[in-house]
Amino acid sequence: MTAARRLIDRDGWRKLTMRRLATEADAAPTTLYHHFRDKDDLLAQLLNDYADTIPRPDLPDAPRERVLVAATLIHDSLAAWPWIVEVLAADDLTGESALWMVEAIIAGAIDCGCTPEEAVDLYRSVWYFTVGEILVRANAERRRADPQRPNRRDAVLGEADPARLPHLAALADRWPALVSRNTYPQGLRALVDGLLPHGHTEE
Repeated sequence: MTAARRLIDRDGWRKLTMRRLATEADAAPTTLYHHFRDKDDLLAQLLNDYADTIPRPDLPDAPRERVLVAATLIHDSLAAWPWIVEVLAADDLTGESALWMVEAIIAGAIDCGCTPEEAVDLYRSVWYFTVGEILVRANAERRRADPQRPNRRDAVLGEADPARLPHLAALADRWPALVSRNTYPQGLRALVDGLLPHGHTEE
């Protein structure tokens, strides 16, 4: 497991293979199959192993706040190890040890008056929003860390025609600072409040 994490941190999860892992762990490939059925099983076990390290806080009594706290915990846990988000988004692998956070969101939504179907819709919307936010930020950080990669966005905005794009042209100099702000908490609250039944948004 330690060797697998080391490989992923160095080369990315897509390049992880059982053969490369065997080399990294100095073990025979056949030995690995005593512990993992295949790469998917290995990734699932890595997800569970990571989820087991996430502390379970005491959740608020108010159901809306439970939804917000559980969603924020998912975000903060995944943002610390963004490759997990790529795995979950690409293969829909779910670590069983993390399902309590999903349960908290679903239960909170139902306690706010959502039907089970509406609760699932709320969870999925929160999940898409969270995944998108983490992946965009992680990719942006990788681009900024690569001195050989030009920043096309800033170059394009810097050349924006004020006659055609007056607002973007006016914001061009401030754009990098504005988009680097952490707006996840505000966005999450707005999203959840918009999906909860009226009357449960101010609890």
